[in-house]
Amino acid sequence: MTTRRDLGRMAVAVAAAAIAPPALADGEAGVRDLYGRFLAAQNTRDLAAVRATLWPSPKFLWVSDGRPFWGPGALIERMGAFQRAEVWRVDPSFERSRVVEVAPDAAFLSVPLVLTIGDAAAPAHLKWLVGVLCRRGGEGWRIAALFTTEDKGG
Repeated sequence: MTTRRDLGRMAVAVAAAAIAPPALADGEAGVRDLYGRFLAAQNTRDLAAVRATLWPSPKFLWVSDGRPFWGPGALIERMGAFQRAEVWRVDPSFERSRVVEVAPDAAFLSVPLVLTIGDAAAPAHLKWLVGVLCRRGGEGWRIAALFTTEDKGG
């Protein structure tokens, strides 16, 4: 026999399910927009705009080549050194990317990409898989952590 309490619980569950997809969609759109700004800033070598996409905290983390770099300044310094190359271009494969909501104000973006870097005559084309942990705060969505690894998926 269904009680009022059971009906109330079902109503709450239905309401929560109805609300969740738009919340995820809004979060996914925000995360993708954030990564788009990060990408555009990298490709134009605008390190100030790159910094604006990062969580302004010493707890910001970038794991690059198996080493941790803490704080936005460490990313800017290292990326700036890479961007001294004659050619620097990041081309993501958005059709293979995925966003996973981990909390209402946190999401993880996985995106494979090709980094073209080096001399104009013979640049390297490196396949990477990038994991981006994003958090939403008073300033909107920001990148809290980046994890880069060689893409061995094909």
